[in-house]
Amino acid sequence: MADAKVIPFGDDPRAKRRPRRPARGRAGRAAAPLAPVPVQREEPQQPADAQSAPSGAAQAPEEGGWDRRLAHGLSFLRRRITGEYEVDDFGFDEELTEQVVMSALRPVYEKYFRVEVKGLENVPDKGAALIVANHSGTLPWDGLMLQVAVHDHHPAARHLRMLAADLVFRLPVVNELSRKLGHTLACTEDAQGLLERGELVGVMPEGFKGIGKPFSERYKLQRFGRGGFVSTALRAGAPIVPCSIVGAEEIYPMVGNAKTVARLFGFPYFPLTPTWPWLGPLGLVPLPTKWTIQFGEPIPTDGYSPEAADDPMLMFNLTDQVRETIQHTLYKLLVQRRSVFF
Repeated sequence: MADAKVIPFGDDPRAKRRPRRPARGRAGRAAAPLAPVPVQREEPQQPADAQSAPSGAAQAPEEGGWDRRLAHGLSFLRRRITGEYEVDDFGFDEELTEQVVMSALRPVYEKYFRVEVKGLENVPDKGAALIVANHSGTLPWDGLMLQVAVHDHHPAARHLRMLAADLVFRLPVVNELSRKLGHTLACTEDAQGLLERGELVGVMPEGFKGIGKPFSERYKLQRFGRGGFVSTALRAGAPIVPCSIVGAEEIYPMVGNAKTVARLFGFPYFPLTPTWPWLGPLGLVPLPTKWTIQFGEPIPTDGYSPEAADDPMLMFNLTDQVRETIQHTLYKLLVQRRSVFF
């Protein structure tokens, strides 16, 4: 932002056009002349970029902006081609995620699904935390939108490291892109390693049971497994943040499941929707539903002893607490929702 200028008040603008004549006393003698008052000339306001740029560049600030964008893009491509970029032990490419993937997902998040975020203050600004969310929608758009919500709206712009099923890492192209986005295998070792490094980790314990359930069972949570995510959080002393997502259930209304085709390709399910596979590639376009993502109050785990992670009753109670919190929040958000699309 350009430096603020002090604009003098009270100067007579006529002083710029003709000098003041000295006043004469009663005896006809000229009085002592007044000291000249310096007049500050006002300069036209210029944009911040133009003030620091040469005179030639100041006349076309827009062109200079495009020049900088082009130079930035070329520099990014050069680093990608020469390999001058960094990835962590899990394959996370922060530069690619921020510059390319988030830029591509942001219009879908803001304009298409029009996601509304609530309770983001419950996500810690730093340190490890485990975000546990419901899973739905036939295709995992909810995980991607959850990443954009945390990165774009959290004050610390944190990256959410999602835990994904092994099928994701067996698919060509999807495997590499998922690693670049910071996803990792949904196993205890990887989750524990991320939490110990102070990362923000996301998990959807329903797995394929949630994302592949029929439309008639929408917003009814499936089993959360054996509570492995609770055990991981206890060992790392990381808080558990329940998260409820409304809107993803209706993007691909799954009215059937071609189990024979699913077994043929090795998929957990093969969805049949009103548009897929009847419309071909157009059937992959999700419906523009209105989304709401709400983060609940964190459940602390640092007050338990390390041996608590091996207590099956404690695992069951905490798992059930997280599941019930998410389910009740889903019902509350559904009651408040005016329409699926508005």
